[in-house]
Amino acid sequence: MKIMVVGGGGREHTIIKKLKENKEITEIFALPGNGGIAADATCVDIGAKDIAAIVEFAKEKGIDFAVVAPDDPLVLGAVDALSDAGIPCFGPSKAAAEIEGSKVFSKNLMKKYGIPTAEYEVFTEMDAALEYLKTAPIPTVIKADGLALGKGVIIAETRDAAYDAVKSMMEDKVFGASGSRIVIEEFLTGPEVSVLSFTDGKSIVPMVSSMDHKRALDGDCGLNTGGMGTIAPNPYYTDDIAKECMEKIFLPTINAMNAEGRKFKGCLYFGLMLTPNGPKVIEYNCRFGDPETQVVLPLLETDLLTIMKAVESETLADLDIKFSKGAAACVVMASKGYPEHYEKGFEITVDETCEAEVFVAGAVLRDGKLLTSGGRVLGVVATADNLENALTKAYKEVEKVHFDNAFYRHDIGKRALDALK
Repeated sequence: MKIMVVGGGGREHTIIKKLKENKEITEIFALPGNGGIAADATCVDIGAKDIAAIVEFAKEKGIDFAVVAPDDPLVLGAVDALSDAGIPCFGPSKAAAEIEGSKVFSKNLMKKYGIPTAEYEVFTEMDAALEYLKTAPIPTVIKADGLALGKGVIIAETRDAAYDAVKSMMEDKVFGASGSRIVIEEFLTGPEVSVLSFTDGKSIVPMVSSMDHKRALDGDCGLNTGGMGTIAPNPYYTDDIAKECMEKIFLPTINAMNAEGRKFKGCLYFGLMLTPNGPKVIEYNCRFGDPETQVVLPLLETDLLTIMKAVESETLADLDIKFSKGAAACVVMASKGYPEHYEKGFEITVDETCEAEVFVAGAVLRDGKLLTSGGRVLGVVATADNLENALTKAYKEVEKVHFDNAFYRHDIGKRALDALK
């Protein structure tokens, strides 16, 4: 079988490595891939948003199955275009991907169908938003409506910070057209949990839960990033909470999307807050999370391609999907200065004794050398029988990966370990 994976980050590297476990697969193409992915797939210089070129390539190469991983091509309708060309595909349609593509759509969906989430208001005019903020409870959360590389959410601790956030989105256009409409919502408190799930629009199978670490620096300080590390499973996500989420959030979301004529097939990501009033949805993503995928898929015991094909053919209920009882930890190694300004082009080397999985996110291959090309460069992932051992191993193996100006957090998983105690 020939497989095509659209995307080029650490998430895609993880998906590709997991797919490679299936012996039926003869070739995997990554569009565009990256320098690290090149060790596991044939990288093709076609951008993830170039839908026409992606479809043309798939037809030309006789691709048997495609996986569209990032949000942008999903929201642009890549799955629809590939399906129309007769290529079976894992991922939601353009209509279903709107659940991530528009914060306003997802918030209105939750309100309409009684799915627990934060109270909110929608604004298309800056003056009206600023007026509302004069009396809104602080802290508050301000979100750009559209996609913003995972950075379109600002938690404002003061009223002035809230005013600045609105102006930056609506007047300065820091997120482009994504900020022309905004959501101002209630600030929720409690542990955060990420739950990725496989769904074929009829049944839903949650994956092992995870915990992301968004802040750049130790102690949850510094700027928000795309994610500096993850652990799985998340100790705050108990069996009782999982049952409550299935009844009040997961199934109602699938049913709501069906009722709206937007059947969701693919990976639906639930970003949850376990508040004193029960679990609530912070956000939906229409795809595998990054870097959550890097800890969730290494714990998956069932063949990934088999699951993806069952999602596409709407036969997910026929599978018994199993995850390891162990734990996984991912420490992201980034370029000094990320998420703001950073230098590129430093050689990456990995000691031969490294026993961890290294999933590459931002690197290019030049003259046989792997060079840094992004802010988040790679994730070092270890699995073990429990979380403490997985973290110990991940941090031991991080010492065996080298590039100039590298930095990483030293406290990934600390909150989770404290919760276990």
